[in-house]
Amino acid sequence: MTADGAYDVVVLGMGPGGEGVAGRLAEAGLGVAAVEAGLIGGECAYWGCVPSKMMVRAADLLAEARRVPGVAGSVRVTPAWAPVIDRITGEGTDDWSDAGKAEHFESAGVEVLRGRGRITGPREVTVNGRRLRARRGIVVATGTTPAVPPIDGLEGTPYWTNRDAVVARRVPESLIVLGGGAVGCELAQVFARFGARVTIVEGAGRLLPREEPEAGALLARVFAGERVETRVGVAVERVRHDGTGFTLTLGDGRTLRAAHLLVATGRDIDLAAIGAGNAGLDEKARFVEVDERMRAADGVWAVGDVTGRGAYTHVAVYQGRIAARDILGEGGPAADYRAVPRVTFTDPEVGAVGLTEREAREAGVEVRVGFAALGDSARGWIHGPGHEGLVKLVEDARRGVLVGATSSGPAGGEVLGALVVAVQNEIPTARLRHMMYAYPTFHRAVEDALETLDHRQSDINT
Repeated sequence: MTADGAYDVVVLGMGPGGEGVAGRLAEAGLGVAAVEAGLIGGECAYWGCVPSKMMVRAADLLAEARRVPGVAGSVRVTPAWAPVIDRITGEGTDDWSDAGKAEHFESAGVEVLRGRGRITGPREVTVNGRRLRARRGIVVATGTTPAVPPIDGLEGTPYWTNRDAVVARRVPESLIVLGGGAVGCELAQVFARFGARVTIVEGAGRLLPREEPEAGALLARVFAGERVETRVGVAVERVRHDGTGFTLTLGDGRTLRAAHLLVATGRDIDLAAIGAGNAGLDEKARFVEVDERMRAADGVWAVGDVTGRGAYTHVAVYQGRIAARDILGEGGPAADYRAVPRVTFTDPEVGAVGLTEREAREAGVEVRVGFAALGDSARGWIHGPGHEGLVKLVEDARRGVLVGATSSGPAGGEVLGALVVAVQNEIPTARLRHMMYAYPTFHRAVEDALETLDHRQSDINT
């Protein structure tokens, strides 16, 4: 701890983005203070990406075992939740301890300060009554918290957020999931595969409303086969909890009843709580506006969820590298968000990059669409049970390049990698058509979709 409280940079928040910035700056010899009220590693490491994907992996193993009959013999599947939570607690989160991470950063020269930091002036952060002065500036990397909608009766009830779901010691007998986005769909499928009776309620007209309509429709079909009920295009008007369970009254007058309620309706940012106004930022804004170098104001950089560029770990890490380079005066490429990849880790996985068809049309792009059903491909046919999926391509017809793509299937997130490269680098679709695609792979469906670009009329469902 410096005697005068002066550092080169103060990093406010140590999720993946803050970790990357703090580590890089300390490695370069700068004096860095890192302020964290929770656990170093943030939501991703302890309540999001890591533990939830351990849950997904376990649920997928159950599903694969249930697909054995008719393909490889017979098998008896007995779900057990204890190994899942034991793995999350032990391997995944070290029993929700960040002691090892703190020691790593301290040994690298980062001073880790525990507590809720607040910006109290230009280049100044106060934590636990101690003022920290940042000679070069402050990096805001404070992330988000679960958004809770203002539904009559919800406040004060023992509803779950994603944080409660990943620490659950038992699978609920029944569960209502409020929100049909990535988090809601992933966790709904996990608990259903472990025996819960699950209903998803989504106010938009389809599951995964951020993605292509075909992807949401695909998941709805798969969920129906797994006895996950979906209610889309309907709002929740009231919530009641009577000590034994939840009753939800929907906008169409129907009611739903379940033992537990999981609220997965997005994320919130509270800029006033961190004193953003004292650094010249708009505390009422939905996000912190940054330029292509992550600069938010004089002496202020922001990275990660707070910038509104997608609540993804890979975006935070990417932005953290850019901010660190800028602080160090190293230059390098500016931020480019044309090809931000995103994956929903359901079964089938839903990977997407760039613009959806609707977004492209609304941006004035002359659109051509290509489509292939994974089940119609050679690998899909060979794969058999569990081969549901699709590839959808969105082309800028004037330029002959892809501006967006969706890859769904047993390896949807992995197939997406090639499409990210194509969108990011604006590889002409004519060149993509003349590539060789290994046979028989799932990614060969990309070739099938390319062949339909000139012929398929969109059936986009708005």
